[in-house]
Amino acid sequence: MDMTKADIGVLMGGWGEPSFRVNQVYQWLMRGVPPKEMHNIPKALRERLDVYPFGGAETLQKHPSRIDGTVKYLFQLGDGELVEGVLMRYQHGNTLCVSTQVGCRMGCAFCASTLGGLVRNLAPGEILGQVLAVERDEGGRGGQRAVTNIVLMGSGEPLDNYKNVLAFLWRVMDKEGVHVSPRNISLSTCGVVPNIYKLIDEALHITLCISLHAVDNALRSRLMPLNKTYPVEDVLKAGADYAIATGRRVIFEYALIRGVNDAREDAHTLAIRLKHMLCHVNVIPLNHVERHTPAGVTLTGVSRSWAAKFVAWLQEEHISATLRRRLGADIEGACGQLRRRVLSEQSGGG
Repeated sequence: MDMTKADIGVLMGGWGEPSFRVNQVYQWLMRGVPPKEMHNIPKALRERLDVYPFGGAETLQKHPSRIDGTVKYLFQLGDGELVEGVLMRYQHGNTLCVSTQVGCRMGCAFCASTLGGLVRNLAPGEILGQVLAVERDEGGRGGQRAVTNIVLMGSGEPLDNYKNVLAFLWRVMDKEGVHVSPRNISLSTCGVVPNIYKLIDEALHITLCISLHAVDNALRSRLMPLNKTYPVEDVLKAGADYAIATGRRVIFEYALIRGVNDAREDAHTLAIRLKHMLCHVNVIPLNHVERHTPAGVTLTGVSRSWAAKFVAWLQEEHISATLRRRLGADIEGACGQLRRRVLSEQSGGG
């Protein structure tokens, strides 16, 4: 699953296989099908391919929401590790949120994914495998893809796994594969500035989302330790440069934490910092996570009515902003929660 079509061509060409067999195998792989199930290729070739570890991801659990049709997936990787994904249904199509790492090392104070630290990076085929597993589960409709949009916002920091994420992006955009347009792909980062500039150089033109949550360096460093390495000024400049280079507006994610970053003054300061930038603010009432900051302070989200006020304050200052639609509330929609619960159950933690 980590192999490109060219890689498969080199491998099978060394065995004397014709090019049409390479095409057949690649088409099967782009459906997430292992060699033993590739029924239109010779048995001897299936057995030869089956010697290699397959990779990818398989659906271990599926939790549909009774409220809004959102589906939470728990995927199992070849080594038994678990990651999560969320399929969200909109009028314009289905958006799949995928994970890029098992765990995360960023240490953001409000995030469930980072509680156990980073276990390992996902390989390109393991990220792609999440997409293909959902495609298989949904079964497609009328020959159309079940997954029309992809967001790299699950467990992990995508730009901390840059090489593998980039390989995944090229694979998932491949016209001979899943063929998702870069305009239908969003990548969320907490601000790995050098790799934002690498994305600019790659000219992928995907949507860049930056988890901001504060524009004061002292506060943002407490909430997001990476800010000590890449402070707000550098993150905002990288976002502005990305918008200029791609012509696409940057999305700033802003999770509202009661009594921390949710006042009218916070909205005003945010508006000042974003003025004249091609951007949009996605305001998010903080999800509840059983976690305390190092100072022992519990982080609590605001009500949706208060979040709507915050959006209005930004709009009054001519900043494009919306309140994120709440999906999957009854199925542990926030990434990291389901994995932690299952691991706890497996270890006898209840």
